[in-house]
Amino acid sequence: MERLQKVMAQAGVASRRASEKLITTGHVTVNGEMVRELGTKVTSKDHIEVDGVPIEREALAYYMLNKPRRVISSAHDDKGRRTVVDLLDAEDVTVRLYPVGRLDYDTTGLLIMTNDGNLAQGLMHPKFEVDKVYIAKIKGALSNDDQQQLRLGVKIDGRKAKPAKVKVTSTDDQKHTSIVKLTIHEGRYHQVKKMLEAVGHPVMKLHRESYGPLTLGKLQPGEWRELRPQEVEELKAVATATKPKRTNVKSGRNPRHRQGKRPAKLTQSSARRGRRQR
Repeated sequence: MERLQKVMAQAGVASRRASEKLITTGHVTVNGEMVRELGTKVTSKDHIEVDGVPIEREALAYYMLNKPRRVISSAHDDKGRRTVVDLLDAEDVTVRLYPVGRLDYDTTGLLIMTNDGNLAQGLMHPKFEVDKVYIAKIKGALSNDDQQQLRLGVKIDGRKAKPAKVKVTSTDDQKHTSIVKLTIHEGRYHQVKKMLEAVGHPVMKLHRESYGPLTLGKLQPGEWRELRPQEVEELKAVATATKPKRTNVKSGRNPRHRQGKRPAKLTQSSARRGRRQR
């Protein structure tokens, strides 16, 4: 279920704020009944009219984009800078899409584009712990202590980040740089950059390699493609699957699961890599 004003905005009736005004001033009916409550939620089966005219809902669409540098992860930009929506071909993509989360202006890599608000919310919600894998070029070399700090969770903006998976893939002693793979499942502002800066290694370049089960495959910067049905189902699976409780390190048991009961293990299937490019 989604909020009525959000459905109206997605259908192109008006902006979300203008849609809220239409609701509160009595212009909207749901299944023949006038609705004035902004908290009203609707499903795809509900019939919605604005001033007696039925709204036409857009079909849900799912795309993957390899975001290049110097592009804004937004549907529009007040400063007139190029956005990820500008990269899409208007003739092929006839619905309005929005990015799931954001990549910084100078960050490249995988960005999911959709008009499915429920999926987007699930993918970004911390409780589902959807993995996002980044490749970072940093100044210096991560020591074992640096890596351990990242694995335990470093404090950024006064709050401790969730533990990350860390792997140093290469080090250039002459240039004093390293390539690091970092896996996180949060989405805080400038998180990867701030985490690495917290252990003394500023980020020089940053690229998102994967999001949940999706990987870029052969998709080049600026290219995009529609997701296959199987990939959409895999995204929905990870966006609704709560992770099992962590076990007690000393006893090997979860204190919440007594008498031999253990939380079920969850697995994450791999998406097929896309071959078709735009």
